[in-house]
Amino acid sequence: MNRAGPAPACGILARLSVLSDKQADSTWGNRMTTIMPAPHSATAGEPRPIIAPLEGFYSHARDLSWLVVRLTAGGMLLVHGIMKVMPMAEKGFTATIEAFAAGSMARRGIEPALAAAYVVFFLETIGAVMIMLGLFTRFIAAALAVEFAIITFVAHWPQGFTWSRGGWEYPLFWGLIMFAIALRGGGPYSLDRKLGWEL
Repeated sequence: MNRAGPAPACGILARLSVLSDKQADSTWGNRMTTIMPAPHSATAGEPRPIIAPLEGFYSHARDLSWLVVRLTAGGMLLVHGIMKVMPMAEKGFTATIEAFAAGSMARRGIEPALAAAYVVFFLETIGAVMIMLGLFTRFIAAALAVEFAIITFVAHWPQGFTWSRGGWEYPLFWGLIMFAIALRGGGPYSLDRKLGWEL
């Protein structure tokens, strides 16, 4: 009996099986390539850390830096705001703002002085808290940047740079910080991000 006849058919089936397995492996490999993240998890454009184990820490801590900036800027501004409103306990709300308008606004030629005083009191108290919380961040930060620009160029510019001599060193610094916050917004750790919208 001739047993050589079926061999080619078996060989063809074996080759087809091998090809099918290779195609399945290739397809699965492509799927795995699509699903699995790249080993280097750093944000695109970020430099690779020299100390490789720090990469995971940096990737998680990167967004926290903006929270620190907001908390610092808003918190320190809030202290100035609280110092402005403390006389209200003795003089009352209206008298305190009117005294500030006359002593700080009108004296420097900033008019309408009373309206400007109300804006300053709002921004340096409620606005400062909103910066810390990241609520309406861009709008409040932009308004504060404008306030500090006026303080810099109207109130302190003639005294020169040095703050110890009444210069514009710190008002300009804080104005630029607020401008940067206005450009970036609240960031990941903010009520703006939680709510899903912002001004």
